[in-house]
Amino acid sequence: MRVLVTGGAGFIGSHTVDRLIAEGHQVRILDSLEKPVHLKGKPSYLNPAAEFRLGDVTRREDLGPALHGVDAVIHLAAYQDYLPDFSKFFRVNAMGTALLYELIVGEKLPVRKVVVASSQAVYGEGRHRCPDGHVVHPGMRAEERLRAGRFEVPCPDGGGDTQWEPTDEATVNPQNQYALSKHAQEQIAIQLGRRYRIPSVGMRYSIVQGPRQSFYNAYSGACRVFCLALHFDHEPAIYEDGLQVRDFVNIHDVVDANLLALEDPRADYQVFNVGGGRAWTVNEFARIAGRAFGKEIEPRPSGLYRFGDTRHICSDVSRLRALGWSPRRGPEESVAEYVGWLRRQENIEDVLAYAERTMKEMNVLRKVEA
Repeated sequence: MRVLVTGGAGFIGSHTVDRLIAEGHQVRILDSLEKPVHLKGKPSYLNPAAEFRLGDVTRREDLGPALHGVDAVIHLAAYQDYLPDFSKFFRVNAMGTALLYELIVGEKLPVRKVVVASSQAVYGEGRHRCPDGHVVHPGMRAEERLRAGRFEVPCPDGGGDTQWEPTDEATVNPQNQYALSKHAQEQIAIQLGRRYRIPSVGMRYSIVQGPRQSFYNAYSGACRVFCLALHFDHEPAIYEDGLQVRDFVNIHDVVDANLLALEDPRADYQVFNVGGGRAWTVNEFARIAGRAFGKEIEPRPSGLYRFGDTRHICSDVSRLRALGWSPRRGPEESVAEYVGWLRRQENIEDVLAYAERTMKEMNVLRKVEA
């Protein structure tokens, strides 16, 4: 099969490219190499067997030629950051996807499958249960509670704090510009795909972990942040109280899911959670990272919180399991592989101070006053 991977120079994209080539597919990459993610240009880890094209998925003159001659598209190109450039999220994530379908339909291209990257972020706080037993999908936590150090999600009717539950694909509740743009993106894919008979699948990734995560993206997850801190012998920054729940999924499990979605017609016109299968607290993950560096650390709250963060989120992956996929690798393996990769890199600047300063300047990082 001839496969176009947009964003194929990135973290998830490059690993997906490697697997496609290993399984005998012909692969073309379209990537804009946008900074700061690709601060040093074209990465050295790119598979030489893939055709690389420098281009932007929002530009017809770039995306159109890249689509010619391919049988399928794995659409991973995306924009994510803390910056308040709201229109860019929709231009890249939603408009780029709309242009993809516009070109396939308008030029009658024989594309047989499109797999689109979405995100667990579309759930916001996800599924919670109030003390009286009823299920809610709460909105964003109030700043007054966060500032006072009251981090748990309250029941909307004032009946106490909620208890988180695994979140299935049924109800979305996007609460920031990235999540809104990702939900728009997957709806474009599924609805236009169904209308024009282009089999399409949306993949709602949880927090993906493993090597090749950019050092320079302030948005990227705990693996990068904690491992870089420990690598430079700093204390990992713990926001809130460290008891918030997260869902970490290994990059190789994500690639398994991508290929299943590409090859299995049972996945067509559906969206799937792609998560790690269990929940971890941020403190637990920090300890895992510490052990990978031979350090037994006891996480301490930094006295800061990130305004707009989700308190607890863990995806229910039973629908993807029903197709034969399962997460087979845990955070220990993800961190160990990341650390091995990190130690092979040269000229790694200490970027953590820059990332924290940037988040403070944008008023994302705020102080707990309690």
